[in-house]
Amino acid sequence: MRKFSPKLLSLSLFAGFGFLACFMLPSASARSPAVDHSTTMNWFQAVILGIVQGITEFLPISSSAHLKVVPVVLGWGDPGVAFTAVMHLGSIAAIIWYFRQDLAQLTQGTLQALQNRDYYNSDLRLTAGILLGTLPILVFGVLWKLFVTDDSPLRSMTTIAVTSIVIGLLLGIAEWVGKRDRAEKELKPLDAIVMGLAQALALIPGTSRSGITITAGLFWGLERPTAARFALLMGIPTIVLAGLVELAEVFDSGWDNAEIFPLLMGTLTTFIVSYLSVVGLIAYLQRQNTWVFVWYRIIFGGLIMLGVIFNQF
Repeated sequence: MRKFSPKLLSLSLFAGFGFLACFMLPSASARSPAVDHSTTMNWFQAVILGIVQGITEFLPISSSAHLKVVPVVLGWGDPGVAFTAVMHLGSIAAIIWYFRQDLAQLTQGTLQALQNRDYYNSDLRLTAGILLGTLPILVFGVLWKLFVTDDSPLRSMTTIAVTSIVIGLLLGIAEWVGKRDRAEKELKPLDAIVMGLAQALALIPGTSRSGITITAGLFWGLERPTAARFALLMGIPTIVLAGLVELAEVFDSGWDNAEIFPLLMGTLTTFIVSYLSVVGLIAYLQRQNTWVFVWYRIIFGGLIMLGVIFNQF
């Protein structure tokens, strides 16, 4: 019989990780001009990075970490803000297409519930939960933009290595202690708040938005498929808003080093692979646990840390 509460443990762990991030913020507050290290991607490189983006955006292993590490390892350099921003459109389109029926049902049900003043309607409650869970990352996202520069320690390879390992360990603990006895119909507003606060930590590279929200859901007693579906649904507003912000920055700075054909190839590849990844993740978690992602994150983070120690990054 367990002598501790998984929910209390989860709050303590996430609070500790969040405190560490906030403690590191002041060191990044002195802003300096960003340096553009972007290089032109050809169609082959665009397809490879599209595959990387598509696989890692929704699996709990961090797309930001892989898009930063993979080009460096392959010697391609930084693909640039324009390239990565446009490729994210493929992931946005994929997740909206996958949940198109759910989103249509939620929209229709929510509007009808508001019209009928049925505030206990399940569609209205789920929609409210998704929006409520989006608020924390919006608030912290603004703070991140204000205080964290491109050359901040929070964006370094060391940070990616540490967060990859730490979140991997948290996911493993959640898999171990989580009760996993609540289905989607039992979701509550408090679930959205907890998972929304966890999602805000995904601003730190290497964390993984889906990884940290699934972890929070498991700690909070949700079944694996339920945690994954709700994490993905809750991530739609976040991903769309982040994509719009990135595109706005691209239009402000121009389309330097962004060639149309590689961009189209990368975006199309991202859409296809992202969709397959979502389908695969939901199907996988209906039958299996998350330990494969735990071990992958620990090994991935460990290899990056070795690269940092031996000055390979």
